[in-house]
This record gives sequence, structure tokens and C-alpha cells, in this order.
Amino acid sequence: MRRPPPLRRTVVLLPNGFTLANLFLGVFAIVAASRGDYSRAGAYVVFGAVCDALDGRIARATQTGSRFGEELDSLVDAISFGLAPALIMYFAVLNQQGWDWIFTFLFAMCAVIRLARFNVEQAGRKKTHFRGLPSPAAGTTLATYYWFSQTPLYTQTMIADLPWHVMLRYIMLGLGFLMISNVSYAAVPTVGYRTIKEILGSLLVVGTIIGVIFLPKQFFFPALMGYVLYGLGRTVLFGLLGRLPAEELDPSITDGDPDDRRRRRRRRRRQDSDVPPSPPTLPNA
Repeated sequence: MRRPPPLRRTVVLLPNGFTLANLFLGVFAIVAASRGDYSRAGAYVVFGAVCDALDGRIARATQTGSRFGEELDSLVDAISFGLAPALIMYFAVLNQQGWDWIFTFLFAMCAVIRLARFNVEQAGRKKTHFRGLPSPAAGTTLATYYWFSQTPLYTQTMIADLPWHVMLRYIMLGLGFLMISNVSYAAVPTVGYRTIKEILGSLLVVGTIIGVIFLPKQFFFPALMGYVLYGLGRTVLFGLLGRLPAEELDPSITDGDPDDRRRRRRRRRRQDSDVPPSPPTLPNA
């Protein structure tokens, strides 16, 4: 009688399954965009972002994170949030007969560089802020523009009169630059009710859920652009005032919760106290 696979192996494969589902959706988004179905292509990128958010959380919750999973996640993100959104914009907005394909290359290039840097500096660690715009946020911003352009909020207001065909080229370049910049972007807000920060984080999460459920096409693109501009404005303002927290400037101390940092400091102090004092130096005769 064949023995069933160990539960541990099944748990290890679960987060990687979500990562590969993200890859499937990213490739499907490219196929849909090439067929002119830009609305469905944007939806696939959004669903891919959901899978990307779940794989890391499942790995941390089950303590099955690995270096392999981190590398796989970055390779998949380069396709789902780098190449796929850029190709959606290329097929839907940009001029396919000229040199506009270069914007696709530049955005994908910045996404790859950003993911490589993230692997070196922040992957697999707890974090309160990201250094540079996260690639899922940048990619989803581009992918949901077409959704937004089909809503009454866009077509029946002065927003439609803006030169979007020109602006989107600069938006692509701006998002790419922000991915490889040192601009600080907040991670998932802390949810709770004990402090003002936790209350505001809870309200933000609840508002996001309501917007996603009831007004997804009107919500995603403006909300993501707000996130992009908020991180940029916050970093510039605090930088000019000299009030940017040190942990947002130095990624070596950004990661890990406060208890981890306190334990590391106590360990260093114990190591320093264990070093025997050097013998006194005798004067020369």
C-alpha cells in the first residue's frame, strides 16, 4: 500500500503553488492583451497580485519560507508585474509602429533591477517600509488604467480631456524610476484599535476592501496613483525636514521587528563583555 505524502511536503508546496499561479495569470494577461482584451488582461494582473500577496504570507505563517521560494517569487514577479503590464500598455495605448516599444523595455528593466535589489536587501524579512516602489504596485497601476478609462468617472468628466497618450509614457517612466529609487513606501498598514496609527490603518484596509468589492474599475487606478504619489511626497517632505526615520534610510536595520533588534543589541553587548581585557603593557626598561 502506497503511503500518502507527508503533510510537511504539502505545506511547503502550497506557497510555491500560489507563486506559479501568479506566473500563469501573468502569461495569460500577455495573451489577452495581444488579442485586444485589455480589460481581462488587467484583471489577470490584479488576480496575480492577490496570489503574490498570499504566497509570502502563507510561507511565513507555515514557516516554510526558503531561498528557492524567494528566487522563484522574484522571477515570476518580473513577468507578472514587469513585462505583462508594460505589454498591456504597449498593445492598448502606445504606438506599435514606432519606437514606443522602448517604454516597454525600460519599465520591464526597472522591474527586474528592483526585484534583484529587493532580493539582496529585504527578501524574507519583516518590514514596515519598502525601499523603492514595490513592483506589484507599479505593475497593477499600469494594468488597471484601461479599466479606469472605461468608467463614467473617466469618460464623462474633464479627466478624459487630458492628453493621456502622452502622459502615460511619462507615467511608465516615472513608475519605473520609482521602483529603483530610494523612495520609502509603506508596507501593509498595521490593523488594530489601540493607537491612532492602528485605527487609521484599519480604516484604510476597510475602505480598500469596500472599494475593491463595489467599485473595482473606478477604484484601483486612482487609489494606486494615490499610493505612488503619497510615498513620493512623504519621502521628499520628510527628507527636506530631516525627519525621515533612520530605519527607512538603512535597509540593514529596517528589517525585523523591534524585539529582534533588541535581542541583536543585547547579544552584541554580551559578546563585547566576554572579550577578556588585554594585559597591561609594561614600560620599556
